[in-house]
Amino acid sequence: MKCEAVRLVELLTEKRLRIVVAESCTGGLIGSLLAAIPGASDVFWGGFTTYTVDAKQKMLGIDAALLERYGAVSEECARAMSASALKSAKADIALSVTGLAGPGGDGSLNPVGTVWVGGLRRGVPPLANIYHFAGSRGRIRAEAAAAALKLGIYLAEKF
Repeated sequence: MKCEAVRLVELLTEKRLRIVVAESCTGGLIGSLLAAIPGASDVFWGGFTTYTVDAKQKMLGIDAALLERYGAVSEECARAMSASALKSAKADIALSVTGLAGPGGDGSLNPVGTVWVGGLRRGVPPLANIYHFAGSRGRIRAEAAAAALKLGIYLAEKF
């Protein structure tokens, strides 16, 4: 995970891009990994830790109807989180993570380990990928953060 964070900060620095994150089940882990890298202050705008549905609505302005229709652990929510974070920040790329790290679920049909990772770069169509991680709560969170960092690398490298 640390390697991905280092690589992302290097790419963002090289391309003079800034990033913002919107995190749910990772609880700020992605932001923490980025902030641990020397020079991150030049490229890391900051983040939103929106752990609850209420926080997603109040901090990011995610529409209640979207959350009711699709749920907080959904492609639609991940895309909306990225879009709202990017709109609120002076950044070029946004990453978002929403999922279930366990040990219990949220009452939906999504099993523990289901995670949506979203990414958006200005001028590029939004991306969202679903993952089904296994293991402990800590492992699921770490895998989700690593997946988000890899998506950030992709968005910084390819466009």
